Amino acid sequence: MNATEKLIAKDLLEIKAVFFRPEEPFTWASGIKSPIYCDNRLTLTAPKVRLDVENALAETVKAVYPECEVLMGTSTAGIAHAAITAHILDLPMGYVRSGAKDHGRQNQIEGKLLPGQKVVVVEDLISTGGSVIEVVNVLREAGAEVLGIVSIFTYGMKKGLDRLAEANVKNVSLTNFDVIAEVAAECGYVKPEDVARLIRFRNNPSDESWIKA
Repeated sequence: MNATEKLIAKDLLEIKAVFFRPEEPFTWASGIKSPIYCDNRLTLTAPKVRLDVENALAETVKAVYPECEVLMGTSTAGIAHAAITAHILDLPMGYVRSGAKDHGRQNQIEGKLLPGQKVVVVEDLISTGGSVIEVVNVLREAGAEVLGIVSIFTYGMKKGLDRLAEANVKNVSLTNFDVIAEVAAECGYVKPEDVARLIRFRNNPSDESWIKA
């Protein structure tokens, strides 16, 4: 893990934006039992963590996507992060709605976007990748050149990785499931022996054998 991955992992764990509970799993809407809870919106109410996140997002955009002309946030979780990061980088910013408005100009893309502009999508969390790929497709249909995605956290699940590859879109996350699991063990949030169980969940969320491990 690099310094940024570890810093953001520690930040997210500290404010419980991401935390593990392998002994008392959460239940997702799909019914899958999960040892992890994620709510990166909590970064917005923690000024120090928020600063770490937005500075890291800005540095990632500069390093990985130096040609970026516009940042576009996902609705709704990516909007604030896109706005703050755009302010740091002095770039235009907008966001993509989950669907077109049914009134006014019926926009789905909010903010000025010109055909051919080079765009980076800002997302807070990537699991299976479905919602962020929808945003990428909307931007592409509008004529934008989507350079890629920056996100705060990714599970690194195979389904998400495969979907991103199929959509031919790059994602760079500030930290990931494996790093956070390792840091959680280092910092005493979980037992060291739980890390292998957590990785088994990540590798196949529908297989609940990790619970009994």
